[in-house]
Amino acid sequence: MSDFPANLFSGKRFAVVGLGKNGSPAARTLAAMGAQVTAWDDSAAARAAAGDLTLRDLRDGAFDFDALVLSPGIPHTLPRPHPIAARALAAGVPVLSDAELLFQAVRLAGSRARFVGITGTNGKSTTTALLAHVLEGAGVPVAAGGNLGPAALALPLLPHDGVYVLEMSSYMLERLASLRFDAAAMLNLSADHIDRHGDMAGYVRAKRAVFDRQTAADLAVVGVDDALSCEMAAGLPAQMKTVSGTAAEADVHCVDGVLCDQAGPIFRMADARALPGAHNAQNAAAASAMALFLGVSRADVARGLASYPGLPHRQQLVATIDGVRFINDSKATNADATERALVCYDRLIWIAGGMAKAGGIVPLAPLFPRITRALLIGRDAPVLAETLTAHHVPFDMVETLEAAVPAAFAAARAAQVPVVLLSPACASWDQFTGYDQRGDRFGELARGLAAGGAA
Repeated sequence: MSDFPANLFSGKRFAVVGLGKNGSPAARTLAAMGAQVTAWDDSAAARAAAGDLTLRDLRDGAFDFDALVLSPGIPHTLPRPHPIAARALAAGVPVLSDAELLFQAVRLAGSRARFVGITGTNGKSTTTALLAHVLEGAGVPVAAGGNLGPAALALPLLPHDGVYVLEMSSYMLERLASLRFDAAAMLNLSADHIDRHGDMAGYVRAKRAVFDRQTAADLAVVGVDDALSCEMAAGLPAQMKTVSGTAAEADVHCVDGVLCDQAGPIFRMADARALPGAHNAQNAAAASAMALFLGVSRADVARGLASYPGLPHRQQLVATIDGVRFINDSKATNADATERALVCYDRLIWIAGGMAKAGGIVPLAPLFPRITRALLIGRDAPVLAETLTAHHVPFDMVETLEAAVPAAFAAARAAQVPVVLLSPACASWDQFTGYDQRGDRFGELARGLAAGGAA
């Protein structure tokens, strides 16, 4: 691993809008590569923290740039384009994600490092981290990031035998121009981010872009545990591997607890403590298919699956008090993600709420018998309460995590329930800066109970 050449983008002019955890590293890296960078953020606080970046309100003045790098959370089309994005589109200036510019930089620097793109409504963070872990354990130079962890342009330059493993959101995928993934995975699809894509068809189109520009030499991995992903498998030019946590007809699948492919057993899933449930069996199947394609031995794949430590905020054990386990699944920001956690526990106290997605928690009704009591927080707690009332699930409206955690512990002890699960099924932005801050606070509060005091 090394730094990119300091003259790689000499003569190029980039506008960077949005100076959060994606935009700020992008602006600094592009400048370090010799580009002329002009940055902007609508937040005065973000501008104040911009340091030595060149700032200009790009809603006015000349707009003569080679590209606009727009942070993923800022829309360039639906539901309404940001004014600067509208200027770029009117001027014919491409709107790109930093993943696209990472790919351009790697190739300009002369590296033939391979690129892996992983997307899906749920599971993409786990699969990204899991594949990177397997590759690293096998001695492959690897850098992981994108929608997960470091921004794409914060990653180092890898050698020819290196692999970039990028978690790709639909927001990032709709802003690619030349990036071709040597291996690409579509894990699953369910309704999400409809406001940004207009309708489900628009969301599906954005996700399918992970396979754009692939050739017969590349690998396309498609989950077959949902109908929409299955439909996407038709007509792809790359080599196809279907994956499933349950269906034996998939190329890589889990049956009777054993992960297998067409060559035989790969791994016994019970030996992967950080990968519970059928959904994680599918994640492991996808990571295994890609690792094998990238040249990792079956033995190294098995070792990597067994030693994977798990992701923060994804079914993460943060405390055990008097036999009650506190599980942080804050990254579950929609019902589909929460379903994957609920199926892993027979009895639990559930903490949920925040900013509800379309459909709320109605799809979780078949799992409600597992919930001894729910504690509801956040803006849309009343929406969730209506659903729980209709299905006779006991609940308390507690508004905040600070109230929910001790109440959940008291309920767990009273009913002798072994698990308190934070799996909100909602976005976090009403009370937190992100799911990570929400999960960190849950862990602090649980550990505070363990220490016998308030956190």
